[in-house]
Amino acid sequence: MFAVFTSIREAIATWWSQFTLQTKLLAAATLVVSLVMSGLTFWAVNTIQQDARLNDTRFGRDLGLLLAANVSPLIADQNLTEVAQFSQRFYSSTSSVRYMLYADETGKIFFGIPFWEPEVENSLTIQRRIQLPDDYAADVEKPMVRQHQSPDGEVTDVFVPLKADGKYLGVLAIGINPNQTAVISTNFTRDVTIAVFITIWVMVILAGVVNALTITKPIKELLVGVKQIAAGNFKQRIDLPLGGELGELIFSFNDMAERLESYEEQNIEELTAEKAKLETLVSTIADGAVLIDNNMQVILVNPTARRIFGWEGEEVVGTNVLHKLPIAVQMEITRPLYEMAMGDRESAEFRIPLAQPTKRTIRILLTTVLNLQRESIRGIAITVQDITREVELNEAKSQFISNISHELRTPLFNIKTYIETLHDYGEDLGAEQRKDFLATVNNETDRLTRLVNDVLDLSRLESGRSYNLDGIDLTQAIEQTLRTYQLNAKDKGVELFQEVESSLPLVIGNYDLLLQVFGNLLGNALKFTKAGGKVAFRAYPITVKSNSPKPVSRVRIEISDTGIGIAPEDQEAIFDRFFRVENRVHTLEGTGLGLSIVRNIIDKHHSIVHLVSEVGVGTTFWFDLPVLEEDTANVEISA
Repeated sequence: MFAVFTSIREAIATWWSQFTLQTKLLAAATLVVSLVMSGLTFWAVNTIQQDARLNDTRFGRDLGLLLAANVSPLIADQNLTEVAQFSQRFYSSTSSVRYMLYADETGKIFFGIPFWEPEVENSLTIQRRIQLPDDYAADVEKPMVRQHQSPDGEVTDVFVPLKADGKYLGVLAIGINPNQTAVISTNFTRDVTIAVFITIWVMVILAGVVNALTITKPIKELLVGVKQIAAGNFKQRIDLPLGGELGELIFSFNDMAERLESYEEQNIEELTAEKAKLETLVSTIADGAVLIDNNMQVILVNPTARRIFGWEGEEVVGTNVLHKLPIAVQMEITRPLYEMAMGDRESAEFRIPLAQPTKRTIRILLTTVLNLQRESIRGIAITVQDITREVELNEAKSQFISNISHELRTPLFNIKTYIETLHDYGEDLGAEQRKDFLATVNNETDRLTRLVNDVLDLSRLESGRSYNLDGIDLTQAIEQTLRTYQLNAKDKGVELFQEVESSLPLVIGNYDLLLQVFGNLLGNALKFTKAGGKVAFRAYPITVKSNSPKPVSRVRIEISDTGIGIAPEDQEAIFDRFFRVENRVHTLEGTGLGLSIVRNIIDKHHSIVHLVSEVGVGTTFWFDLPVLEEDTANVEISA
């Protein structure tokens, strides 16, 4: 039961909440007016009823007194027949009397109209006694009057004491019917009031229904439509068959929505095209770009920024950028970002090393994005530049300058020292000492010359200069190199031999550059091979598979020694500039540029130089050169 009551209450509350304030006020006013009118009407009816009851009371009292005065002597004389006749005549002539009862002093009814005692006793074999009110006093001269409700309506009861010569003989009870005219008038007034009350509320309900169907519903539809238009839904239409001003308003609304939809479609096409251009432009720039709003939410991010920050495959648009950036970046730019969002700062620049997702160095530029009037901040543009290569080049440049300065300082210092000694103490030195000093100066000059030549060669190779690659005979270049270093090998006690197949095909290359490669590799082999060791120079043709159906012919060149070898931790850095194995094993000196020159030359021949080495066993350098085909003669390449 409680659940049903709750459901009904919620339904009424929901129904009431759907009405507008104006409708609620109208309903409240109608209720107040109807209640006031009904109250006045019921007050008037009640007043009429009270007046009628008072009249009935007066009439009954006067009638009872009149009847009691006439019958009291007869009852005293025990002339009941005359009492009955008189009462019958009185009852017949007065339509207002409903009943008349006579009771003795003990309350026993001895006569009554419309029945009397013998008839009652004969038919029902019972005795009737009158039930007097509790507050009835027999010794009171005035009659007692009261009203009670009966099935036939209200009856006025009048209890009149019967006395004769001061003796109490009993009581006369008379029932008086109400005034029919007053009753009919009162009932009519009541019925009219109820009918008016019901009619008012029926009219109010009908007016509300009509209002809902003709005015409220269209207005609600218009309100919903306006909200949809404000939300950007220009496809909203109102389909209500109404005429008059509301019909014109609905027609104008639909026309406005149609125009807005058409305008939106045109704008969307233009904006989509401009957005596509902007996204294409942003996605193709080399730097990373991230656009955020004042709440640090990501609006746009290009592929470069995704790659730098490791955001591939992750949806970052619409999220807080500070939650996605690496920790090192967050610590640097969080405070400047909030300062720029509040307008306290216009730009900022940072250089941050990253360890994740990959080790790199980045430069971050922060710039505020203003509106067209340049009055408020619409967002912040984050430009991310990967400067890892730039940092490495700067470090390499600094290292190169440091190394070349160090390498130049030693021979120049030695040359200056010995020359100053000869200049100041030449006459005090013996011929043999002067000869040793000059020999040292000569050797240091040669060392300085080699260093300068190696630096110039490396600079020329890295400068982008073009070289012609023609068909060359490797056998001639190998023999020329071996003749150059044969005497050096003999002086060191190292066995130098060649394993070059006869009839080697011509290869694509630059003769002078390859002579420099052979010289560097063979010179290093002899330098790091002890007396009694061996150095071998090999060349033989090979065939390698390629993506094309036809295999590719190449010539492999190997230079092997049984020298000190290269430790595994040094093999990756062996081709770096100014890196020297003798710094680790404390052997012969060199410039540390030879293998770097070799790598650059082999790169220009579109090949790769490899090495296999074991400490205490020896080292082998090898690379492949393409065989000259008929359609590949006289090829020119550039760095």
